[in-house]
Amino acid sequence: MGLIKYLQETQAELKFVKWPNKRETIIYTTLVILVSISTAVYLGLFDFVFTNILNKII
Repeated sequence: MGLIKYLQETQAELKFVKWPNKRETIIYTTLVILVSISTAVYLGLFDFVFTNILNKII
């Protein structure tokens, strides 16, 4: 009966979790999206620059 005990303990622990409110959820979601886009642009620019450099060398 280890699984049932585990699920009961997990349910008990979830009562102590502080869930974010709607405003916090929107802010954190927006932040994650902006950081993801920024990282993609940053890495894309580096890829573009280094690809051009390597093409000129080769």
